[in-house]
Amino acid sequence: MKSRILHMLRGRTEPVSGEALSARLGVSRVAIWKHLQKLQSLGYTIDSTAKGYRLLNIPDKLYPWEFDGWENRIVHHETLDSTMEAARRLAREDCPAFTVVIAEAQTVGRGRLRRAWISEAGGIYFTVVLRPELPPQLAFRVNFIASTMLAKVLRRRYDVDARVKWPNDILIDGRKVCGLLAEMEAEADAVRFVNIGIGLNANNDPPPVPTGAVSLSQVLGRRVSRRNLLTDFLDTFKERMEAGNLENAVAEWRPFAITMGRRVQVATGREILEGTAMDVDDNGALILEFFDGTQRAVIYGDCFLRPD
Repeated sequence: MKSRILHMLRGRTEPVSGEALSARLGVSRVAIWKHLQKLQSLGYTIDSTAKGYRLLNIPDKLYPWEFDGWENRIVHHETLDSTMEAARRLAREDCPAFTVVIAEAQTVGRGRLRRAWISEAGGIYFTVVLRPELPPQLAFRVNFIASTMLAKVLRRRYDVDARVKWPNDILIDGRKVCGLLAEMEAEADAVRFVNIGIGLNANNDPPPVPTGAVSLSQVLGRRVSRRNLLTDFLDTFKERMEAGNLENAVAEWRPFAITMGRRVQVATGREILEGTAMDVDDNGALILEFFDGTQRAVIYGDCFLRPD
C-alpha cells in the first residue's frame, strides 16, 4: 500500500485528494491517512492541504516499497550486525531465491578473511540469496557474475572506469569502491544456496588510509541515488542469472579485470605469495607466476596490487 500511495503522489505538482487516493486504492480515507502518517514518520515529507497531499521529499532510504518488482523480496533493517548473517538464517529457512537483506548500517560488517568492513550510513550494504542449480565446485561462478554485472552497472550509470580485482573487489581509478563476499551451503552434490554479500561505498566517506577506499560521491563530486543504483544492479544481476550460461562467468569477467599482468601480493590466511598475476583459469583460480618463472594456481586469498 505504501508503494501504491507513493506511486500516485510521485511527480505530481498538484495535490492528490484523500478521496481520490481512497477510491483508487480501495481503502478508507482513514487507512490512507494512517499510511501517510507512517510514511512521514519514516522520513517522507508530505504536505497536507485542504486540496489533498503532495510528496515534497523522499528520504535516502532503501525501503522495500521503493523497489518496483522487488517489494516482496527485500528485507530492510536500519541496523544489523551483518546482512550476511541475517541472509544465512533466511536461506536456511528456505526463503525464495533473490531474497535481498539490506541494512542502512552494519555493526559487524566483514570482508574476506574476516576483515572488518566499515559500514556507516550512506553506503549500500546488502546480501542476495541465490539458489543456482550448480554442483558445489562451480558455485564460484555466481561471484564472478555478480562482480561483472556490478562493474557494468557502474560504468553505464556513471561513466567511470570500474574494474574488477580478483577475486571480488571493484576499483575505480585504483581505489576500492566495493567488496563482495560469497558464502555457500550444499547438500550432497548440489548447492543449497549461495549468498552474495556486497558493501558498496555510495554516499559515505570511507577512510582512505589504510584501505585505499573511495566512495562514488567522492569520485563524482556529487551524491548518487542509492535506490536507483541498487535497483539497476538487482534487475541486471537477476536477468543475467536467469539467462543461464554460467560457464561463461570467467570469460565475461576477464575484460573488466585490473589484475592481469600486474605484480600482486596474495594473502591466503596461511601464507603470503608474491608474483605476477597471469590469468584466472576456468575454475576461478588466479594463475600466479613467481620470480623464478614457476607458476601456481591460487584458489583462495586476498589480492593486493603492488607497484610495478
